[in-house]
Amino acid sequence: MHPLEPLHPETFAPFGDVIEAADPSSIPADSTTEAVNAGTSQRRELIPALDLLREDARAVLALYEARAQQLPFEAREVERHRLSDQVFLPLGRALRCVVLVAPADAEPSPQTLRAFVSNGRQGVRIRAGTWHHGLLSLDAGPWVVLERRALDGTVDCDVRALAPALVLQAGAPARVSA
Repeated sequence: MHPLEPLHPETFAPFGDVIEAADPSSIPADSTTEAVNAGTSQRRELIPALDLLREDARAVLALYEARAQQLPFEAREVERHRLSDQVFLPLGRALRCVVLVAPADAEPSPQTLRAFVSNGRQGVRIRAGTWHHGLLSLDAGPWVVLERRALDGTVDCDVRALAPALVLQAGAPARVSA
């Protein structure tokens, strides 16, 4: 069992990256900043290399209209995308989410899964192969999702059932459903 942890770049690093402009610790130390658009903006690469184009694919920017989920929440399955990263960013206002993940090299289980709670201003990049629950937004609203689409239409998504379900509850460790 694992507690619901605050989403921090250091603790989330085994699974991907936390993206938050207001938090300097989420910006890579080797990130370069340059003036663009005749000096009207500063450009900074938050993630210098996204893995989206393996095996005849294209990058897609999608809009997800998330419905608010309530805690406690029973997570019944997780998924992974072996061929690509995914990026989830709240759009337009603060939207909190729970990011449930397990390492790519481990079978998802109560022992390998970790649950992180965002502060509403954070997005994440989930690395290719990382097991994760689908978008689990605690607030209704739009999310921008950067993801891979195969040119031939095949779907890069492995799904694993969690039996029994993993119950996620605010302020308490995750527990296995009876």
